[in-house]
Amino acid sequence: MSVSISQLPGIGQKITFRTAEDHMLVLIVHHTGKRELYFFEDADSDEADYSMELTSDETRELGAQLLGATYQPVDVEKLKMFKNQIVVDWIKLKEHSPLVHKTIEESEIRNKTGVTVMGIVKGEEMIASPDPDTKLLPGDVIMIMGKEEEVANFEGICKGEET
Repeated sequence: MSVSISQLPGIGQKITFRTAEDHMLVLIVHHTGKRELYFFEDADSDEADYSMELTSDETRELGAQLLGATYQPVDVEKLKMFKNQIVVDWIKLKEHSPLVHKTIEESEIRNKTGVTVMGIVKGEEMIASPDPDTKLLPGDVIMIMGKEEEVANFEGICKGEET
């Protein structure tokens, strides 16, 4: 990728990103703080295929996400090593599950099933690394990690099928 920066007198700065596939992104940063982002599928085109305006906060968030602020892809070699050994799954807690209205600690999920609770979606709220005193309610979607058979066992418990 090549990057070029040029001054736009009276406007601000133009930052151009040209990819190896000959696509181009152009970011115009105005003196006022306004940002305009343009995408050109063909870098030699005079007209952008897509454009959008971003606030300074949106621009920082986009930059943070591109840098991997919330997600880092797994190394392919490590992924091969874990394939068929460790499973990550999202499982919905049913009303008649014995886990309903218990905390993670009270339910002894890890001791009884071997899975690790990594997160819980409660309606619109996402709880990452929930505390042991987090109460489990019907409809919660529980993100867990474990071996395939452990995950299957946990799913049965969440459905109310004691295994």
